[in-house]
Amino acid sequence: MIPPARPLQRRLMLAFSGFVLFATGLFGLYALAFMYSVEDAFFEAMLDQEVSAQLGERARSGQWATPRDPSMTIHADTAGFPVDLKAQHDAEPWRHEFPGRDARHYHVRAIDAAPATPRVWLVAEVSAQLVVRPMRDRVFLLLACSGLLLVAAALLLGYWLARRTAAPLSRLATMIDGMAPGRLPRNLAQRFDNDEVGILARGLDALIDRVHAFITREQEFTRDASHELRTPLAVIRSAAERLIADPGLSPAGRQQLGYLQQSAMQLEQTVTTLLTLAREDPSEAAQHRVRIVPILERVIVEQSPLLEGKDVTVAVDVPHDARIALPAPVMHILLSNLIGNAFAHTIAGAVRIDVDQPRLRIRNSGEEAAAALRWPSDQPFIKGESSHGFGLGLAILSRLCDRYGIDLRIERVDGGVIASIAIAIDGTELPAPSSS
Repeated sequence: MIPPARPLQRRLMLAFSGFVLFATGLFGLYALAFMYSVEDAFFEAMLDQEVSAQLGERARSGQWATPRDPSMTIHADTAGFPVDLKAQHDAEPWRHEFPGRDARHYHVRAIDAAPATPRVWLVAEVSAQLVVRPMRDRVFLLLACSGLLLVAAALLLGYWLARRTAAPLSRLATMIDGMAPGRLPRNLAQRFDNDEVGILARGLDALIDRVHAFITREQEFTRDASHELRTPLAVIRSAAERLIADPGLSPAGRQQLGYLQQSAMQLEQTVTTLLTLAREDPSEAAQHRVRIVPILERVIVEQSPLLEGKDVTVAVDVPHDARIALPAPVMHILLSNLIGNAFAHTIAGAVRIDVDQPRLRIRNSGEEAAAALRWPSDQPFIKGESSHGFGLGLAILSRLCDRYGIDLRIERVDGGVIASIAIAIDGTELPAPSSS
């Protein structure tokens, strides 16, 4: 079984821990913001009280009093500010809080006694009264430890929840992973509770039962058709051959028997092709390379009736050591379709069969051949005007190539069509066909 790239159990655990980590960080920031806000509010309250006291003293005596808190000072202008405060205040005069050097910290408040009275400044250096800064590292450490504990708890909770929710689904996935028509699991629903996974298992059981019944019917049909169809076709062909050999047969009768024999041969070939495609396991796909020339010669003889009455020449230039990694019956079906199409769609001209690079090429000439091209075609009943079949050839050929991994190319060229397949010559190593 190929493990999933992101198991569901791991994703649940990561989701829980990620959420807890995010929530911990967010509430930690809220806590720090609250602490700093409370501290700043305390200092602002101190300044407010001192400003009220200074305004009262100014109204009573006409003078500014010495601040009651030793951390506060009165300045007639900003020139009297401490050096580290003055530089920052001149750059950002709208601010009221400034960090200083050597851990100092300033709060500044402008005091306006009356419209005609010059402004003065109340400056509080509050570094000795800071509460949050000295304990900030401890707060960070507490938040980090709390976050780690919560993440660990989230991982444990996620692991427990994931095992309860994802484990049955993972078990079901393991049971159905890699199943093949010959290895269909049965009675899956009996191994799961009556929950969502159990409903899914029941659905899979119903589907598997239908697939199993379909495969059984397909196998029975293949077995019966192999006997019931081939036997009468062989009898028809044999009877036609004996009748054609009868010297007393009229030319018209001989011609009709030739058509009968050709139709029986085409039907037998179609049956063989369909039965080949009906086999579920293409593992018989050639443990060794078969020679092409003997199959090619037999196919040309079998398809030669398609050239009767036509001004067509056939040229064959294929080395005797040409081979291909396919079962001989499959190669026979492939060549029968390609050569049969070439013979059927060539009204006049030449059909040339040769080898190049190294590919076995079948080239036929004529505009009719080019017009009949519909490749790749997975749809049946598409045929040329001169075709006497049912338009199944290219569709069957496409399925055959997919089943046995055949490298087939059909190309339109000037005045005709070239069909080619990869082969091996003189020990040339080509990749074995892959089953799909």
